[in-house]
Amino acid sequence: MANTPQAKKRIRRNQARATINKNRVSRIRTLVKKVEAAVASGDKDAAATALKAAQPEMARGVAKGVLHKNTVARKYARLTKSVNAIA
Repeated sequence: MANTPQAKKRIRRNQARATINKNRVSRIRTLVKKVEAAVASGDKDAAATALKAAQPEMARGVAKGVLHKNTVARKYARLTKSVNAIA
């Protein structure tokens, strides 16, 4: 157990940050699933709109250090490719 006030504060802060980060990743996953669902249904307009909503959130995840930049770049590329492939 933490003894110093600083260590106790770090525990509180880490728990708060973990909650925020978990919510952020969950939100990103939900947005990505919406894009994938729109692609699966074949609706290009809905897929493009969902992709436009997901990209800034994914970029924010990289900026906040929640996701790795290469992971997000790969997801961008795959999602964009799948949206563009819809006839």
